[in-house]
Amino acid sequence: MDLAFIPSPSRGVVELGPIPLRGYAFCIIIGVFVAVWLGNKRWIARGGRPGTVADIAVWAVPFGLVGGRLYHVITDYQLYFSDGRDWVDAFKIWEGGLGIWGAIALGAVGAWIGCRRRGIPLPAWADALAPGIALAQAIGRWGNWFNQELYGKATDVPWALKITSAEDGRVPGTYHPTFLYESLWCIGVAVLVIWADRRFRLGHGRAFALYVAAYCAGRGWIEYMRVDDAHHVLGLRLNVWTAIVVFLLAVAYFVVSAKKHPGREEIVEPAEPGEAAVSGSDSGSPKLTKSSATEAKSSQDKGKPSEAEAEAATGADAAKAESEASSDEEAGSAKKS
Repeated sequence: MDLAFIPSPSRGVVELGPIPLRGYAFCIIIGVFVAVWLGNKRWIARGGRPGTVADIAVWAVPFGLVGGRLYHVITDYQLYFSDGRDWVDAFKIWEGGLGIWGAIALGAVGAWIGCRRRGIPLPAWADALAPGIALAQAIGRWGNWFNQELYGKATDVPWALKITSAEDGRVPGTYHPTFLYESLWCIGVAVLVIWADRRFRLGHGRAFALYVAAYCAGRGWIEYMRVDDAHHVLGLRLNVWTAIVVFLLAVAYFVVSAKKHPGREEIVEPAEPGEAAVSGSDSGSPKLTKSSATEAKSSQDKGKPSEAEAEAATGADAAKAESEASSDEEAGSAKKS
C-alpha cells in the first residue's frame, strides 16, 4: 500500500473565470513571461535598453513553438499518422508535445532575425536570456503533470507520481516523476549559469553554451528513466543521443569561443542617434564607451576646449599673474633704494 505519492490532477484544465485554459498551455505561457522578465533584467545590467529582450522574443517565441512542435511530430510521427490516428491532432499543441531541441533550434532563427533588425549580436542576447530559458523549462515541465505524461519507471518511493488515467495506453500506478526531476534540474541549471556568469564574466555566447551543456547532462539520465514510447538507436532513446551530441557541440563552442573571444562584450546594443552608448559592469556603474569619446572629440572639433586645454590655459594665466606681481615688487624695491 502506498502511503505517500504525488497525486495527478483529475483534469488538465485551469478555469480563469469563464475562460478555460489547459494546464499545459498555462505553464508554457508563465514560463515565457518569466524568461522575458529575467532576460530583460540581465540585458539592462549588461548595458542594453529596457524592452529589447521582449521585442526580440516576439520573433523567437513563435518560431520556438513551431520548432518544438515540428520536432515532436517528426520524432513521434506514429502518434499522428499511423492507422487509427487522426493527423489533425498534430496541430493540437495544447494537448502537449513540444520538443525542446526543435524549440531552441528554430527559436534561435527567430531570435537571429530580431537581433539583426536591431543591430544586436545574437550571442550577447542569448547569454542574457539563458537562465530565463532554463526557468521557463522548469515551469513548462509541470504541463506534463497536468497531462499525466512523460513519467518514468514504476516505483514506490514516497515522491512517486500516481497516474490515474488509462487513456493512450497508460497503466494506472505509481511512477518516477521525471517531470519533477527535470524541473528541479533546470532550476539548478539557471542558478549555475547566473553564478558562473557573475564569477567569470562569460560573454560571446558562453553563458548560453553553459546552459545548453548543463541541461543536456541532466536530460540524458532523466530521459533514460522514461517509459513512454520512443525511437531507439543502438539501444538508446533518440533523445538520449540528441542530448549527447548537443552536449559535445556546446562544450566545443564554449572552448573555441573562450580562445577566440576572451572576456565579455563591452557594448551589447548600439546607441540611438544623439545617445551615448553605455556598457554594463558588475558594480552597476556605467562606463563611457567609444560613442561618448566620439562626442567629446566632436565638441573639441567645433571649437570647445578640452579639459586638458582648459587646465593648461588656467596654468598659463596663473604664471603670468605671478610674473607680473614679481616685477612690480622688484620695481618698488629699486625705487626705495
